[in-house]
Amino acid sequence: MERTPRFAVAALGAVTVSIVFGVPRNPSATEPAPLSGQAAPTVIWHFDSLPPGRPPAGFSFGRTGGGRVGHWIVQSAPDAPSPPNVLAQVDSDRTDYRFPVAAAPSPPFTDGSVSVKCKPVSGRVDRACGLVFRYQDENNYYLSRANALEDNVRFYYVKNGRRIQLANWSGKVTSGAWHELRVEFQGDHIDVYWEGTKRIDAHDHTFSGPGRVGVWTKADSYTLFDDLTARPRGQ
Repeated sequence: MERTPRFAVAALGAVTVSIVFGVPRNPSATEPAPLSGQAAPTVIWHFDSLPPGRPPAGFSFGRTGGGRVGHWIVQSAPDAPSPPNVLAQVDSDRTDYRFPVAAAPSPPFTDGSVSVKCKPVSGRVDRACGLVFRYQDENNYYLSRANALEDNVRFYYVKNGRRIQLANWSGKVTSGAWHELRVEFQGDHIDVYWEGTKRIDAHDHTFSGPGRVGVWTKADSYTLFDDLTARPRGQ
């Protein structure tokens, strides 16, 4: 396997990011598939260079639906996939149709992949870990999310604030444990991977242009996120 060259490790504001060019020539089944023609670098947000208790620099925050907007901060977590810090949404507003979003400061892109390590910790109404992509604003984006209270992974689009389910996979989502959620998207084709295994294969053309990526929760979910990774595909 060819070693992935690392171009730089830099601080974007106060958020540590890794800029990576290239991908493994023969990745394993649990790694992202090679993106042929990839022109833009892979970017990974580790959340490690900011003192706990503050929001991550450069991120923008929104909320679909009602209730409070949400409160995203960096927290220390000894079991983080890349210690010492993680990102968490800590406002426990139980409004059911409430979806806090944190959009990463990456340039918008149309095709590629996004992944995150996430740990659903608690929540009485919901216990969700979500990824957004082709994100336009808090009311318009694609979403894949895993739910530890329902034991499922789903794919949606959110348009004008209305969330529409497109696909579902039922399977174990464990509270208090770290998981990996990944989405690969090209044109109208979307694949969702849970723990390295493809669980959803869907087509939709609601959003066909470039957008940002980010993380998402629902209602009173207390979920930890780490190693948010964006891999744009070259045009």
